[in-house]
Order: sequence, then structure tokens, then C-alpha cells
Amino acid sequence: MDPIRFTSTNGQAPVVDFRNALLTGQAPDRGLYLPERFPTLATAERAAFAARPYPEIAFQVLRPYMQGVVTEETLAACCQAAYDFEVPLEPVYEGVRVLRLDRGPTASFKDFAARLMARLMGLFVQATGRTLTILTATSGDTGSAVASAFHQVAGIRVLVLFPQREVSERQRRQMTTLRGNIRTLAVEGKFDDCQALVKRAFADPELSHLTLSSANSINIGRLLPQAVYYFYAAARVAAPDEPVFFAVPSGNFGNMMGAVVARRMGLPMARLVVPVNGNDEFPRFLASRVYRKIEPSRACLSNAMNVGHPSNLARLVALYGGYLDETGALHRAPDLAAMRRDLFSTSVSDERTRETIRSAWQSHRLLLEPHGAVGWRGFLDFLDAQPLAGRPGVVLETAHPAKFPEEIQALLGFTPEVPAALAALDNLAEDYDRLPVDYAEFRDYLLQTASCR
Repeated sequence: MDPIRFTSTNGQAPVVDFRNALLTGQAPDRGLYLPERFPTLATAERAAFAARPYPEIAFQVLRPYMQGVVTEETLAACCQAAYDFEVPLEPVYEGVRVLRLDRGPTASFKDFAARLMARLMGLFVQATGRTLTILTATSGDTGSAVASAFHQVAGIRVLVLFPQREVSERQRRQMTTLRGNIRTLAVEGKFDDCQALVKRAFADPELSHLTLSSANSINIGRLLPQAVYYFYAAARVAAPDEPVFFAVPSGNFGNMMGAVVARRMGLPMARLVVPVNGNDEFPRFLASRVYRKIEPSRACLSNAMNVGHPSNLARLVALYGGYLDETGALHRAPDLAAMRRDLFSTSVSDERTRETIRSAWQSHRLLLEPHGAVGWRGFLDFLDAQPLAGRPGVVLETAHPAKFPEEIQALLGFTPEVPAALAALDNLAEDYDRLPVDYAEFRDYLLQTASCR
């Protein structure tokens, strides 16, 4: 079978292979890459996943996308090295489990994509002999996962932009205590401002002499690895052809797009639950057929989800036959009836987030942080509208509660146990720069820092 190629959601960029899609990040026409086709995993392949460890499942899921670009031996070795931590499924009550994606080195689900991306991009860059600069905007956890994964990777420099007032102290320290090839920049604005600066830089002809890429979920290299844990979870909670309900707390919609990719690859999936925080542009779009981004985005307790215009909506809309450009303009409506059949979305306020953290602990001894609480509350909202009817359900917990110790202490009366990797941050010195939301200043900063390395 021919290798899988990747095309832009804006439809004006050349079709490329996985290597070029990964290294480019955003397509030249400012669109996002999607596979031209999705390989299907047969029932027998998925049945075998029940007895296989996570790295082997990752290899089987990702292998078709990298045919002709990465050897099978190299991909298998990268998966073994990237996924050297536990991926627990915590039982809550009959048929329902929480998939804890918070056991990686930065205690966030972003580790699953960032660690594999770093290994693959490092191999590709070393083969060219050039230097790659990765620009990454973060609303909380992406920056720390990317910084950790790419730290000391030869030939790659990383610049992480974060909203100065909207990340927790531990999230900030995970980025700002690294040195070497990692640099962090506090922006006096919102996550959407950071994301807009990054996207504009990619399309700026004055920066064309720099080799730029992204490790945000605008990069297809983020989405494909995130499809793996849906196969992993389904194989452990259901029969091979039994549909599973998944609830995915969502901000920039990269995580839920991993679920959509898994479904397109043949994973039997019941309705996908997509809860958001107070940034409710997506549930309003499903209900009204009108898409209006939220400017500025609303600052909520689940800070990594404070996104007023999710980049990955362009991909979702494209897969349902529509066209949404990078500015949020809807040029062609998707099949809303099909989207509503496949997806359920609800908005969870900070008040309901806090109440969910309390009730989950009191009722089930289930310890959640704000993002996981949005996922759990959204799942309960879905159950109110459509009972499970005996089908298995999985709710994603995307960050470790120890990242939000003050909130857990205030709500539950104790401080969560801190993983060793997070505890070590408290004794490290921080080092980061600050800039206003001004593209000219950002471009000058980027040119200056690039020339100094």
C-alpha cells in the first residue's frame, strides 16, 4: 500500500509525507495537516491489544503513518523509550474507569505526544545537519511537556510562550527551570494571544531564513500519538467490537482529535463526550450552527483549557465536510447532524468544577484536579441526557492533582502527594523573559535569540 500523505485543511499547500508534516508543524497556507486517509485496524489486531504493553500498541497504531519515512525498528525503539511509565485505568464503579494520563515525567497527558515527537524530530533534524527552532504556545501543560521532552535534544531549540497570569506555579516552574536549548517567554495576555503570535511567525517572510516548527497540537505529530491511548483503554475495558464511551476534557481540542483519529481507524466508539470549561464556543456551535470564537478567552480554574478559538476545530470541521479557516471564519458548514450524533459537548463552570472535585472524592474516593473534574462532570451531564445502558465508559484525567495543591487543599482539606519530578522543582531557580502582546517585539526577540545560539 502506498505511504500515507498529509494535506492542509486550507487546501492550498502541497501534499507532504509524515516527516515534512512533522517538521513543518503548520502548513504553508496556515492550515493544519490531516492524513489523506486513515488506516483501519482489524478486529483481530485490536483484540491482541488486550495482552500487549503500551509501547507495542503505540507501534502498531502509528506504523502505517510512518511507512517509508521511519523504519519499523526505529519506530519500535522510539516507542519503547518514550513510554516507560505506567498508564493506569482506575475503576470508579461498574463499567466506568478513569484513564490516568498523569504519570509521565511532567504529570500531564501532553507527555504522550511530546516524548515521541522529540525522538522522531531529533532523528530527522540530525539527518539534515540543520538547526530547528520549535515555537510552542501553552495554556498550562503543553509547555512543560515539550520543554522536558526536547531538553538537550541535539539540533533543536525550543521557545515556549505562556500567558503570564494564567498558569499555576508548578506549571510555570516546569518550563522556567530548564536551561540549555529551552527558553520561556511570559506574555502579558491570554493563551490565544500566545497562539496567534506563534501562528503569525510561521507565516512571516522575514523569518523564512529560520527553520521553524511547532509542538502544539497544530502539529500532526501531537494528534497521532494521542490516538494510541484510546485503543489501549478500549482493549482493557471492552470486547474488541464493543463501543466505549469516552469523555475528554477539551481546550485546544487536540486530545479529542486523538479520539476522532482512533474512531476513523476503526475503534468502536459510542458518542464522544467533549466537555469544556467556561470557554463554550464549541457547545454553542453544535447547538446553534453559528461559530463565534471567544475574545478574549475566559480565565477558568482549568487553565490549560482556556482557549477561545481551538485550533483543532479546523481539523474536526474538515473531517465532517466543512471548512473553517485559522481566523475562525466558517466558509463551509460541516455536517452538523453527523457531528451531533457522534459528539456531546457541555460547558462546566468553575463552581461546578469545584463541586465535582468535592463530590468525586466524597462519593468514590476519586481524586481529580480541575481539568479531570471538567471531564468527569461532562460525563455525568451526558449520563443525565443518555444513560450508558451497560456500555463501558472511560473518563480522561489529563493532569496530576499535585499541580493544583492550593485548590485541592481548599476543597478537600489535604495536599496531594507530590511526584518526585514535581517536588524537585521547588528548589530550582527560574529564568524567563517577558513581552507584551506585540508581534513586532516578538519577531525582534525571536531574531535576537536565534542569532545568539
